[in-house]
Amino acid sequence: MRISARNSLKGRIVSIDKGATTAHVRIDVGGAIVTSAITNAAVEELGLEEGQEAYAVVKASDVMIGVD
Repeated sequence: MRISARNSLKGRIVSIDKGATTAHVRIDVGGAIVTSAITNAAVEELGLEEGQEAYAVVKASDVMIGVD
């Protein structure tokens, strides 16, 4: 797989929570949980299952920082 995004984080799927149209897929990346919201159709097309290795690919034009 070759993609333009530079932030590709390999991890393991720990949960897939499906809603009416959107699923929240949580991936454990070295102890940090990364959550992605994708369509239920994408979950099915990719054959995603809990325990499976997967990549969280981050592509963003802005990174914001906040403090208390």
